[in-house]
This record gives sequence, C-alpha cells and structure tokens, in this order.
Amino acid sequence: MESQDTYWSDLAALAWQVELGADEATLETPVDRYTLDPRPTAPAPPAVAEARTTPPPIPQVQDVDPVAVAQAAADAATDLPALARAMEAFELCDLKKGARSFAFADGQPAARVMIVGEAPGREEDQQGKPFVGQAGQLLNRMFGAIGLARDAEDAAQALYITNVLPWRPPANRAPEAAEIAMMLPFLQRHIVLANPDLVVLMGNTPCQAILQKTGITRLRGHWTEALGRPVMPMLHPAYLLRQPAAKREAWADLLDIQARLTP
Repeated sequence: MESQDTYWSDLAALAWQVELGADEATLETPVDRYTLDPRPTAPAPPAVAEARTTPPPIPQVQDVDPVAVAQAAADAATDLPALARAMEAFELCDLKKGARSFAFADGQPAARVMIVGEAPGREEDQQGKPFVGQAGQLLNRMFGAIGLARDAEDAAQALYITNVLPWRPPANRAPEAAEIAMMLPFLQRHIVLANPDLVVLMGNTPCQAILQKTGITRLRGHWTEALGRPVMPMLHPAYLLRQPAAKREAWADLLDIQARLTP
C-alpha cells in the first residue's frame, strides 16, 4: 500500500506537468495531428423525392415607344373631338403632370386658315386655350388687319388655332425634341382632320415639327408645302413684342396670306 506522502507528491508532480503544458497522456509513438481527418461535416439532408418546380422567369419590362403609341392613338381618331380625347388621355408626355389645363384648340374648326404655335404659356394654361395672352392679343390684331378672326362664324373669315404641345412646359421653356416628336402624330392628324386651305407656322417650334427645319428669320415669308397644303412660316407674336421693328416683315407675310386666300 502506498503511503500518504507518495499520493500527495505524485499529485503535485502531475499538477506541475499540467502547468507546464503537458495536459494529456502520450502514446508510445508520437501523433502527427496534421494528418488527422478534419472534423466530419454535418450529414447532407436526404434527397428530395421530387425535383422542385423551376420558377417561371421574371418578365422583362419592355420600353414603350411614345411616338408609336401617339401614332396609333392619332390614327384611330376619326374626328376632332375624338382626337382631343386621345390627346388628353395620352400619359407618356411628362408635361401633362405639371400643367394645369389641356389646351387643344380655339376658333372655327372649318376655317380656311389654321395657325400652329409652340405651346401654352401661363395665361393659356389658366384658360385652356391657345394664344390668349399678350402674344395672342397681338395675333388677333395682326390677322384682324386682313379680315380674319378666331370668333368669326363664317369659315372664310375665321381662324383655327392650335399648338404643337397642348400642355405648358415648366417656366415657359422651349419644348424639347422628344416632346415635339411624341406629339407630332397628333398635330399631323389635327391638320388633316381640320383640313384648312393653308397653315401658318408661328415660330421655330412648329417649323421644326412640321418642316424639320429651324431658323424662322430665314424661313419666314417663303411658301412651302406640308401634308398636302400650302404652309407659311411667320415670326411668332412674342418675338414681335420683343422686336417691334420686325412687324414690317410680319405685315408683308400677312398680305401674302391675304393674297393667297383671295379668289
């Protein structure tokens, strides 16, 4: 039987070895722990008896061509009221979101002369009619001088007035090319349905839309043809308010229009 002293001395020796780092028993041959198998991974879940159904592919959103949409809507309009409804329902022009009113046209639809302007201004946006502000009042006086008016009952003395854009651009900025392009099918259909004897293009924007040309000071006063009818480019009344000296050229153009309308 071992004595009590031997037990305590052995225990002390073991504690000393543990403190030195010898914390496990050794075998007769050293163990190379770098060659041991890694810890086994969790067992894989049992195979699913039936293959999962592959989800359908997410449909890709196709880009909408606003010009094509406008062309289809314009082509479907068989009269001016239908065209007005189609234009007012057109949702792809962002100008509609910021405008107060939809300004389609004013005057006598059966008039011999159709005037095409640029876009509504502040007064036009408030009243929902084209050319009712200061420039519109000058336009009334200009054409009144050759016997034409928007409120005339007789189509021979009447005017029919519209714009390239029916909604006011923010801060009266110039219309962008994309806005002109998407509203052009409506404007072309508008001219065809109204069927005037001649069209007056007031300023650069309608010339850009109908003639694909700009430079109104060069274009004005020269008859051309578009959509099967005579077209006269003229200086916009707003320009004449800023440049009163240019009224001489505008008066010459008005006399030319009067001569064209005279039998």
